[in-house]
Amino acid sequence: MRQRRTHLARLSRRRWLAGALGALALPVRAQWVEPSASAALSAPAARAIAELLRGREPRTGRVQLEIPKLAENGLAVPLKVRVDSPMSAADHVRTVHLIAPANPLPAVARLHFGPHSGEAYLSTRIRLADSQRVFAFAEMSDDSVWRADAHVVVTLGGCLDPIL
Repeated sequence: MRQRRTHLARLSRRRWLAGALGALALPVRAQWVEPSASAALSAPAARAIAELLRGREPRTGRVQLEIPKLAENGLAVPLKVRVDSPMSAADHVRTVHLIAPANPLPAVARLHFGPHSGEAYLSTRIRLADSQRVFAFAEMSDDSVWRADAHVVVTLGGCLDPIL
């Protein structure tokens, strides 16, 4: 008498592995977590973000961050940041902070603006040590903080550990 094979017995190891990897690749909705509670951020990055936020909750919506999804060389990765603001005396951008958590020194740049800047826009190149999520924070004149982030895959890292 022939035994019936169950569904799991017919499932090959290769198909099971493909299914498991496919499930891991499903997009997950990112949610902002306090840097101190996030294990994904390095200690220097968590400190840099905590100093920047000073207990404030960052909001999304006014900051646009443009950075390539794939950077072949981490030595010079192009980046553009634009903050929607009328740049008036009552409502303007004070500072834009760029944070790259996987870099040896995660606080990549701090750029100051004022009401006479015309617009809050910057275009530059930054170094990235490894594939990572890059953050742009904008501190406004009303003391609110706005943020944007983007993930970059770096094929050749551009940072060395700092000499202390």
